Amino acid sequence: MEFVQYEVKGMVGEITISREKALNALNSAVLDELKSVVEAVDLAAVRCLIITGAGEKSFVAGADIAEMSTLTKAEGEAFGKKGNDVFREIESLPIPVIAAVNGFALGGGCELSMSCDIRICSDNAVFGQPETGLGITPGFGGTQRLARLIGPGMAKQMIYAALNIKAEEALRVGLVNAVYPQADLMAAAEKLAGKIAKNAPIAVRACKKAVNDGLQVDIDKAIAIEEKQFGSCFETEDQKYGMAFFLDKNKEKVKEAFKNC
Repeated sequence: MEFVQYEVKGMVGEITISREKALNALNSAVLDELKSVVEAVDLAAVRCLIITGAGEKSFVAGADIAEMSTLTKAEGEAFGKKGNDVFREIESLPIPVIAAVNGFALGGGCELSMSCDIRICSDNAVFGQPETGLGITPGFGGTQRLARLIGPGMAKQMIYAALNIKAEEALRVGLVNAVYPQADLMAAAEKLAGKIAKNAPIAVRACKKAVNDGLQVDIDKAIAIEEKQFGSCFETEDQKYGMAFFLDKNKEKVKEAFKNC
């Protein structure tokens, strides 16, 4: 891959958008590579993913404006669908995905981060949907996910005014969960991913499905979704072992890794 790197560390996969000279901007080639990498993740072995950008300036500075500048209406819609399809694949992965936002997350970069389950960022991160200043709308899910994450009022303000916000403001409005010094960001992301990966993967996946599916329906249907996911964990080896270990009175016993079965 020319623009997207993938590395596995234990039970954690790390995807890096690596187009540093262009501030990791997303063009068609990057989106194609990202799709291929995401689809190749070994879901039997990897229990959590981290997505970040190469360098210390930018996570993803947006979609490639040079590529978009000459598109027709039909081509623009097709480009939006290409990005949305990839981001929905990320969002729909059964395993949790952490965005380690290490700088600019503008336009498509902000949208990529929002397709992840959890966002943490460096203290130099900047988030925004600047598309109205370019004569277009957000095209990779920004109008939908931003409103769901931070509320319609603040989302509309950011989108209509093409307003960028810095890391601390992103934390205040709930767009990110934590802010770290640039040098500490990846270690923090890997620590969090490790905590997720050590828990029963069947249960973690069931939690993700319950939360994501439940958010799309009313509370009664959402509770029914949770009940089904709760029940699906029983009779698994991980459930049997996890509860047996908890009930074991031998406090010197060392807990073994969950087996994902």
